[in-house]
Amino acid sequence: MKNVETTKLERANFSSKLGVILATAGSAVGLGNVWRFPYMAGENGGAIFILIYILCVLLLGIPCMISEFIIGRHGQANTARAYKKLAGRTPWSVIGYMGVLTGFLITGYYAVVAGWCLQYVWASLIGQMHGDPTYFQTYFAEFSADPVKPIFWTVIILGGTYLIIKSGVRDGIERASKLMMPTLFLLLLVIVGASCLLPDAGKGIVFLFKPDFTAINSDVFLAALGQAFYSLSIAMGCICTYASYFSRQTDLTKSAVQIGVIDSFVAILAGLMIFPAAFSVGVSPDSGPSLIFITLPNVFHQAFASMPVVGYIIALLFFVLLSLAALTSLMSLHEVSTAFFHEELHITRKRAAVIVTVSTCIIGIFCSLSLGAVGQTLEFFGRSLFDWFDFVTGQIFLPIVGFLTCIFIGWFVPHKVVHDEFTNWGTLRGRYFHLFLFQVKYVCPICILFIFLHQLGLI
Repeated sequence: MKNVETTKLERANFSSKLGVILATAGSAVGLGNVWRFPYMAGENGGAIFILIYILCVLLLGIPCMISEFIIGRHGQANTARAYKKLAGRTPWSVIGYMGVLTGFLITGYYAVVAGWCLQYVWASLIGQMHGDPTYFQTYFAEFSADPVKPIFWTVIILGGTYLIIKSGVRDGIERASKLMMPTLFLLLLVIVGASCLLPDAGKGIVFLFKPDFTAINSDVFLAALGQAFYSLSIAMGCICTYASYFSRQTDLTKSAVQIGVIDSFVAILAGLMIFPAAFSVGVSPDSGPSLIFITLPNVFHQAFASMPVVGYIIALLFFVLLSLAALTSLMSLHEVSTAFFHEELHITRKRAAVIVTVSTCIIGIFCSLSLGAVGQTLEFFGRSLFDWFDFVTGQIFLPIVGFLTCIFIGWFVPHKVVHDEFTNWGTLRGRYFHLFLFQVKYVCPICILFIFLHQLGLI
């Protein structure tokens, strides 16, 4: 009986270092890199934004990620319980529950956007992605307001995520990450190659890699700071949950740096994929959030007008790439809530995954309907339900959870516990421990506070 109980309580782990890196990088690499980063770079000066972004990843992203790694691996449990183990009976345990709630809410509305990516794969496949700029604008407006199609694709991608998550850490998350992440990189490189060979593509390359230092201002710096925070999946429970599956031998600092490098590399490649093509056809790089679903289909259509078959393939591959990026992030978001229900309700992993899938499908359905299908029924104080989910999670919950996590690790958790996790109980030198502690205690909280105030329009 004792052996049976031990087996039941044994926690799953990633099977290899490669699995750790690809799964956690998959969590970080998502629409934030392939969609948000390019249009943010376009709006904020290109190369100078990239330089400041990389600085912000070092300044904010990696220390925050290591903090969540420490909490997750030390707790060896879902995010809420991991915080609770370190917080004891103090109110600090609330941070973990906030992280789980944030990840859960994001899963619902993020799946809607991920579903849009699948629709565009299908539309590219059947040859609907051609026409003038007005056509693409009308196409997206009509599709996003449709009462059935977006919901269909939302359910499909959440169903696919469920099939991966229910299979467990090694057979589900790790195996899928080892397949999808290399595929994502390969697709990126193919599209980058095609984009950079277009006429006048050099203008886009110069825009991305020749910094204009006169463009530096507080808005650019705060935009880069915010992008570094969000693109690494900080404060939504993903990093902490995945870290609970790390082995005791995993070098947390090295892993965080590797993931930061991969995340930044993918973001830069995404820019290199988009802007040479955009400049080739004279499209402005600061097209904003509409860049992916309205501007880019038209860019690919125009750029490869003389080679329609190539244009068809590139457009199709691009939206497959976008769907893969969305799915790798959706997996980690789903896992945050699945692990929570599995461990806190003492139910099977499969049943927990069903609960998360069904409930986030319901959230996704209402968020999708709020974008036009039901008029203003799901609009509150001038915002659609979709926009409210985005605002509350992205601009309120994430900064608060990130800020409190830094204060928690830097000021509350005993430094010996933090040092032991940082150095793998003295088996690693930990030469940067004091730098890490300084950043978490002072630099990161101040940076996150600036992000929070900037987003609310207060600075």
